[in-house]
Amino acid sequence: MSDDDPFADIPDDPTADLDRAEQRLTIRMERRTYNKPVTIVEGFEGDVDVKSLASDLKKSVGTGGTVEDGAIELQGDHQDRAAELLRDKGYTVE
Repeated sequence: MSDDDPFADIPDDPTADLDRAEQRLTIRMERRTYNKPVTIVEGFEGDVDVKSLASDLKKSVGTGGTVEDGAIELQGDHQDRAAELLRDKGYTVE
């Protein structure tokens, strides 16, 4: 195909974006041991690759974290930045 193909940017599965947009994620902050803040992102449904998404979020905000029981836990208070990054990826964040 030529480099001017107008359909080159269309994903193989256009419904994947719809699945993401229909999920309602919640982001909250908890204080844990020694009063350290932890940002928790939860509400993932279906076959979302939560570990890969967690890795992307950790790299973007420059912090550590983990995946526990289908929820992403980020070290520190990153509620605003995490919400912005998830919206950019097509998720609905409350």
